[in-house]
Amino acid sequence: MKKIILLACSFFVCFRVFCQSPAVDEVAVRGFAIAAPAPDGVGRFVNFINEELAFYRINTLILRVDYNYRYTSHPELVGESALSATDVEQIVKACREHGIRIIPQINLLGHQSWAGTVGKLLEVYPEFDETPHVNLPENYEWPNPDGLYCKSYCPLHPEVHDIVFALIDEITGVFEADAFHAGMDEVFYIGDEKCPRCGGRDKAVLYAEEVARIRDHLSLSAKELWIWGDRLIDGKTTGIGMWEASMNNTHRAIDMIPKDVMICDWHYERADPTAMYFAVKGFNVVTCPWRKEDVALAQLDQLLTNRKNATPEMRDRFRGLVHTVWTGTENFLDAYYSEKENDDKPDDQVTCFKTLFGAIRRVRGEETGTKRVRDRR
Repeated sequence: MKKIILLACSFFVCFRVFCQSPAVDEVAVRGFAIAAPAPDGVGRFVNFINEELAFYRINTLILRVDYNYRYTSHPELVGESALSATDVEQIVKACREHGIRIIPQINLLGHQSWAGTVGKLLEVYPEFDETPHVNLPENYEWPNPDGLYCKSYCPLHPEVHDIVFALIDEITGVFEADAFHAGMDEVFYIGDEKCPRCGGRDKAVLYAEEVARIRDHLSLSAKELWIWGDRLIDGKTTGIGMWEASMNNTHRAIDMIPKDVMICDWHYERADPTAMYFAVKGFNVVTCPWRKEDVALAQLDQLLTNRKNATPEMRDRFRGLVHTVWTGTENFLDAYYSEKENDDKPDDQVTCFKTLFGAIRRVRGEETGTKRVRDRR
C-alpha cells in the first residue's frame, strides 16, 4: 500500500512539474536595467537586490556603469562618484546568491555627451570626437541647428578601441560577467561629412562594423554582446521616428551584424511589435518597457503570443523582458520605498516595475502575495 501511495505522489509531483514547466520558460529573461549606485548607496542597492529583485525572480541585471568605476587600466577616465572593487564585490555577491546574471554597461559610440556636458571619454580624449566642430551649448535645447542630441566618438579613430576594449575587459572582469552591454542607441552623429575618416562612408556599414568589432573582442573571452535595437529599425518606413528607430539609414546594418548579438528592443510609448522583426532576422531579442503600465503589459502579452504562435526555430528567440529605469538609482529607490513624493506619476517607473513583474509571476504560476522581507533601512 505504501508503494502505491508513493507512486501516486511521485506521479502527482511529476505531473505538476510537467504542466508548469512550459509556463516557467515563457519569460526566460526577467531583467532590470538601471544606473549603478553611488558608493554611499551600495548597501541600500544590495538590500533592494535581496528583497525586491529576488522576490520578483528577476534573473538579469543590466547595470549602467559607464565611468563610475575606479578603473585601473585607465584611471584618467574615472568619474567623480566611482565604485571601488569592494563596492562591486558586494553587488556581485548579492546577485550570485539569487541567481542574477549581471551585465555591466558602458555607452559606446553614441551618448558621449549629455545636454551641455561632454562625457568622460571625449573630455579626456577630445581627438576621438566625431564632430569636434559642434560646440556644446551653455543652455541646451532640442531641436537645435546642429542636430545635437549626444556626441559620438569616431569609430574609425585608430586609438579609440585600445582604450574602450581595456575598459570592457576590466569592467566585465570585476563584475564576473559573461556578457557586456554596449548601449549603441540613439546614434545621431555617425559618418559626419566633416570627419576626415568617416566622411562620405555608408552609415549603416560604419555602425555594423563597430558592432562587429565590439562583438569580436568579447568573443575572444567567450562573452556575449548586448545592444539596444533602435538603430536597426527603419524609422521612416515604420513611422516609429528618430528616437526609437533610425532616420539616418543605420537600419540596414541589421543585415550586416553577427546574429549572436542580443537585441534589447525598447519602446516606451506604444508596444510596437518589432521583436518579431528581430526574431525573423535571426536575433535573440528581449523587449524593454519603461514607465507605462499598459505598454509593459501589452509587451508581455506580445511576448507570450509570439512564443505561442512561433515555429520551433523562432520560439526561443523571444527571450523575455527587461524593465528599464532612466533616473538615478537613488531617485528610483526613494520612490520605490516611498521616501519622497513620486513625481513620475501618472506614468511612473515604480508602479510599472511592480505591475509588470507581478504579472510575470502570475504567468509563471508563482504566488502573487506580498509576504517577504521588506525594507531594512
